[in-house]
Amino acid sequence: MEYKLHITVLILVIIAEIIGVQRFNLSNTVSIVIMPLLYAMLIGLGLYLWKDFKYIGKHESKVAEGLMILFMTPLLAKLAISSGQHLDILTHVGPAIVLQEFGNLGTIFLALPVALLLGFKRESIGMTSSICREPNLGVIFKRYGFTSPETRGVLTVFVIGTIIGTVFISLLSSFFTALPFHPYALAMASGIGSASMNAAAVTPLLAIYPQYSSTIQAFSGFSNLISFCFGLYMTIFIGLPLTEKLYYWLEPIIGRTTSATIPEESYENDKIKKVKIDKEIKKLTPKRVGEWIILLLIFSIIVTIGNYVGGHSGKLVTTFNGMLILSAIGFVGILCERLLPKNISSIIYVSVIGILLSMPWSPVANMIIYYVEEVNLIAIVTVYLGYVGISIGRDWKQFKKLGYRGIIVTCFVITGTFLGSVLIAQAVLMLTGSI
Repeated sequence: MEYKLHITVLILVIIAEIIGVQRFNLSNTVSIVIMPLLYAMLIGLGLYLWKDFKYIGKHESKVAEGLMILFMTPLLAKLAISSGQHLDILTHVGPAIVLQEFGNLGTIFLALPVALLLGFKRESIGMTSSICREPNLGVIFKRYGFTSPETRGVLTVFVIGTIIGTVFISLLSSFFTALPFHPYALAMASGIGSASMNAAAVTPLLAIYPQYSSTIQAFSGFSNLISFCFGLYMTIFIGLPLTEKLYYWLEPIIGRTTSATIPEESYENDKIKKVKIDKEIKKLTPKRVGEWIILLLIFSIIVTIGNYVGGHSGKLVTTFNGMLILSAIGFVGILCERLLPKNISSIIYVSVIGILLSMPWSPVANMIIYYVEEVNLIAIVTVYLGYVGISIGRDWKQFKKLGYRGIIVTCFVITGTFLGSVLIAQAVLMLTGSI
């Protein structure tokens, strides 16, 4: 029913795809690749902030936010199918994919000293113990309480990361291609446990290394799945205890005498409720199921058009069929989360289903791969981030309240995770003779 929202996203996606991939050479060896997904997100945010644009307001922004989990599932299915398709290759690089997960601890070593130098106190523990996405928030909430400085810290990075995370990690990934890292290592480092950041980090790699396109998606998808499954335990058993110890050791040495404490009023009253790890849609009804189907069809149509306009494929019908397959996998994953016990996230279900259907011995693998390969990951991410850009508009005031110190720490948090993972992945790939 939200035709204004969907039409707006369609138009901004067409504009973003027409602009296309832009490469800026900073030197003979260093270049930055700007992807259409960045234009889509920034245009969406700009339209929300543009007061004279009546099509997009708080209502549309709230609706777009509610669609994030639903529209994330086809994106995850695309990565999962690439992973299943290349399962034979993954058996040779498995140690690197698993061990690079420990690279997430790089956030602590890189970002915690920065947070202390900028004047943060106990907030720095929440800010730097993890990448600060949804699962990590639950850990901090439960351990320190909703009104603790640690919670205000993790919320700071969460909010700022929501606004700038995809843009920053896309540029970061592009910059790292100028360094002596193998594309496989960069792909593994992209799977940091956030679907949107994962996709944003991968897309520059696809543009720079088209010869490794499917393999990059496979490694990235598997890495992200591992981060989803085990990243929470990494935070609980290693990340938080390590951050606490380093804090008590470093704070007396490099902590500033002045404090950059984050006031509680920097967040909306419902901010903590908003980011808790609860299901976006709690009740499963026939009406709601029908709405999911319609919304996934709309998303598939917009992606198909964007895919065509961006020159990723000229086969409209084949591309649309590929999107229908990805949407069906996402739809089943969402149903499984709500119908099956154990409270397993739809993210896990979608990833596992996609991998199983596309494995070499799956009877439907060839058919699925034929259609899904016509759907470019960049096109899916561009549409997804178009909605994200509109949805984050309501967080803009909170973003401005959090200040430059929070932005600096957030950038170091993301950089620390990416850098730590790529270093470990590169080292293990070289030691095992995989590269």
